[in-house]
Amino acid sequence: MASLQEEINKRKTFGIVSHPDAGKTTLTEKLLLFGGAIQEAGAVKSNKIKKHATSDFMEIEKQRGISVATSVMAFEYRDKQINILDTPGHKDFAEDTYRTLTAVDSAIVVIDVAKGVEMQTEKLVEVCSMRKAPMIVFINKLDREGKDAFDLLDEVEEKLKLKVVPLSWPIGMGQRFQGVYNLYEKKLNLFRAHSKQSQDEVTVIEDLEDPILEELVGEAAAAELREEVEILHEVYPELDVEKYQSGDMSPVFFGSAVNNFGVKEMLDCFVEIAPSPLSRETEERMIEPTEPKFTGFVFKIHANMDPKHRDRIAFLRICSGIFKRNTNYLHIRQAKKMKFPNPTAFMASKKSVIDEAYPGDIVGLYDSGNFKIGDTLTEGEILHFKGIPSFSPEQFRYVDNADPMKSKQLAKGLDQLMDEGVAQLFTKQETGRKIIGTVGALQFEVIQYRLSGEYGAKCSYEPLNMYKACWISWENEADLKAFLKRRAKDIAKDKDGQYVYMAESAWGLKTVQENHPEIQFHFQSDF
Repeated sequence: MASLQEEINKRKTFGIVSHPDAGKTTLTEKLLLFGGAIQEAGAVKSNKIKKHATSDFMEIEKQRGISVATSVMAFEYRDKQINILDTPGHKDFAEDTYRTLTAVDSAIVVIDVAKGVEMQTEKLVEVCSMRKAPMIVFINKLDREGKDAFDLLDEVEEKLKLKVVPLSWPIGMGQRFQGVYNLYEKKLNLFRAHSKQSQDEVTVIEDLEDPILEELVGEAAAAELREEVEILHEVYPELDVEKYQSGDMSPVFFGSAVNNFGVKEMLDCFVEIAPSPLSRETEERMIEPTEPKFTGFVFKIHANMDPKHRDRIAFLRICSGIFKRNTNYLHIRQAKKMKFPNPTAFMASKKSVIDEAYPGDIVGLYDSGNFKIGDTLTEGEILHFKGIPSFSPEQFRYVDNADPMKSKQLAKGLDQLMDEGVAQLFTKQETGRKIIGTVGALQFEVIQYRLSGEYGAKCSYEPLNMYKACWISWENEADLKAFLKRRAKDIAKDKDGQYVYMAESAWGLKTVQENHPEIQFHFQSDF
């Protein structure tokens, strides 16, 4: 029986973040191929068969080609248990991504060689930086024309504020792309387009002055590579694993995920240097993964993972101790004991029941409505993990029932989808009308689609001009009463029954804040 410490050392849990279309889902898939988790890639797009990427298993994702829900996948590679959390790159799902990043120990940032650093990537990297998560950068799509490699490194340093250290270097790009020189292992990997990359394409070159280089890539490319590597050694520091692990240095790799090129180098390096599960902060104290008692938190809820069975799954990140099947654990918010007869581990859309899981692992718990995002489970100690917020939405619509015969289904569907944190539901106190608030417009479409596909309910929307939903706090009950009375038409309650002030404009909010100094307004629910 392996000790807890050994199990922890084996685990690497990371998230993949990027802008949509940078090739993140393709990269995830190639990592799974190396782990033997899948036999063939979903990128097989011949005319007869059209497979979808393994990690996009919700209908709407297949149709829109974007990852909407964060998928969790686990595989083994070189005696390590690797847990990948693939996050939605689409900006309308930023909130889901922020929450997912609370459950990882490090991240891989994917950048498109032609587009460079994009807005969405900046935001997500900022979240990783706030949490000091170590990041490895993968510059993708080298088989296409793109920006100069040195310019890209500068851009990553400037826009993402990361201190970079290139560990592999491209030889040409686009039409002239010949391969990658692995600075970390001093190996040359030659690229053959449109053929299966096999292991025998790797040539070990200890010394770049070796004349074999000319034979392999030609004189011009050899000269260029030598000159560029010399510049790299002068400009960039050596890799310092401690600095990387503390989030102060980011290794950079170049490759082409769709051709499965340069991915293995990154994975091999990642397995060696990425941190094992780290300690986690709770409001009460720091939790070390090596503590014998189990603790964990729910960072995501997914209704109807399988449309044939009405099931909700709560995704639990294990922070310390060993999680065991059929064992009673304390659900802190509800103050009740619960046990789980069939906790699952994920292999993309395939699931398998497990008996125990260790820190760093992500476990799916079947849930009949007990969990909310941010809930904590422990062996009895009262703990609250920090940093899993709901943000103030930016887009609002009234939601109406489009099929009166199905009002029960609509209520249930809205209830469950809101638990997932896809969007937030507010009920106007004066009229009882329901308002959905989201971070981005695409979510309205997803909700409509899922209500009809998964619950058989139809909803229609009415536009609503609204600036922000603000949670409020107060010290004195009398002040609250007076405020609720004066502002009755702008007061709603959120799903948990907390009062929310619905501000129509920035100016309006400012005026109300000035007129009611006794009430505090918050843009996050966990104030």
